[in-house]
Amino acid sequence: MRFALLGTAALFVASATLAQPGEAGPSAQGDLDVTIYNGGQALVQDVRQLSIPNGRSRIEFPDVSAQIRPETLSFAAEGAGIVEQNFDFDLLTPTKLMEKAIGQTVTLVRTNPATGAETREQATVLSTAGGVVVQIGDRIEVLRDDGLPVRTIFDGVPPNLRARPTLSVTVESDRAGTRPASIRYLTGGLGWSADYVALYDEARGTTDMQGWVTLTNQTGTTFHNADTVLVAGTPSGMSGANQIRRPRVPPPPPGGFVPGTETAPREQLGDFYLYPLTGRTTIANAQTKQVSFLDVQAVPARRVYARTVGWLGSDGAPVNVSTAIGFSTARDQGLGDALPAGIVRFYQRDRQGTPQFVGESRIGHTPMGSALELVTGDAFDVFVQAEVVSRDRITANEWEASSRYRVVKDGAVVREVTSERPVEYWRTTMRYSFTNAKPVPVEVDLTQAGLDQGWWSRDFRVTSEDVAGEQINAGQRRYRVTVPANGKREVRVTYETRY
Repeated sequence: MRFALLGTAALFVASATLAQPGEAGPSAQGDLDVTIYNGGQALVQDVRQLSIPNGRSRIEFPDVSAQIRPETLSFAAEGAGIVEQNFDFDLLTPTKLMEKAIGQTVTLVRTNPATGAETREQATVLSTAGGVVVQIGDRIEVLRDDGLPVRTIFDGVPPNLRARPTLSVTVESDRAGTRPASIRYLTGGLGWSADYVALYDEARGTTDMQGWVTLTNQTGTTFHNADTVLVAGTPSGMSGANQIRRPRVPPPPPGGFVPGTETAPREQLGDFYLYPLTGRTTIANAQTKQVSFLDVQAVPARRVYARTVGWLGSDGAPVNVSTAIGFSTARDQGLGDALPAGIVRFYQRDRQGTPQFVGESRIGHTPMGSALELVTGDAFDVFVQAEVVSRDRITANEWEASSRYRVVKDGAVVREVTSERPVEYWRTTMRYSFTNAKPVPVEVDLTQAGLDQGWWSRDFRVTSEDVAGEQINAGQRRYRVTVPANGKREVRVTYETRY
């Protein structure tokens, strides 16, 4: 890299040679415990053996996170108390060296590419805004890309530049001696997420599932040989200027989700689950690391076809049903664990036995014992077309004729309506046409939504249905329809409503 006339500050300096070079050296970190939360936050606890003099002294802690939240720091050493703390994050870079050298004299070394001869000149740095401007004798020069290798020699490192992020504390000690000193702080830039790989065997009705933790370190610091614990969940109050923007909490799976009621065999911290990594690990800066935390085989699973139709939905053409894979995280179903939020990617083997990707779905934090139906895409061969066959206004007498109950308590009417806005009553017949191009029968879960239009409308009636339906809630009714292999099926349902 050479000096550039135009460009960003990162292109100002080709190389920087210090008159008294100093290597970064090994890490100064001690015994590390790192707890990583969802959302890009972590708790770092670092215990170092330090020689602390008697009285007031300044102690430096190099190799802390460059995204440390200083207001969260705590310091502990026997017989010593903290008086003041400073965090030095102005790191040593070629650009920073040149910026700090404004008004000072540096040595420019140019090398003749033909002869290898070096020419040295003393230059005063005048500006680094948009380029490096220097004064050499009586002339002003802009360092630019002129095809000649150029390097800059500085007399020393400015005292306010650090090779590594450094925390310094002033302490008052009641005695001298070497003892363990610990610092604990929150930092941004260190996060984790979960990913799942599921191999689905449709013939056997099972799935094998592996869970992977992906660690990401953007703190500017490597954490060496750390005892690492992951926390599934994000405690409140984890905010700060250095915090990575917290990702949106994923919604429940689109196919179906019934929360479980089983307690997972993992340590809990408050209302969160802990996922400790086996053995100590080094989390390098600007690194993505993956660690396995789940590996189960032959979990019972099934293919689910489904579609939801809105009220008075009338399709102009057949619509693909969604295809999903359903399974349970219950103990007796073989999985038996709580699943942190993440993406589940499904694979199936082709005729040659090669696993092929068939779709993915995102899950939220899922308790053990939950039932999930994870949508993987649209079915190629299975369609359904919903149509309003007829919609007729009916009389109040016809409406009353379909009433199936009277609410009476102690021989008296519970509620008597003396006046009401004019009500229109409707009889609506829906036709659902299914087609299946598969060589095997399929079962489709068809849900009619929109039945609950408000408190005044909840007295709707289903007066006729070709397939017995199941009322899921006030507004949805589900029909489980078997469609024959390479065949068609038509289902009709008649509703009487006030809307």
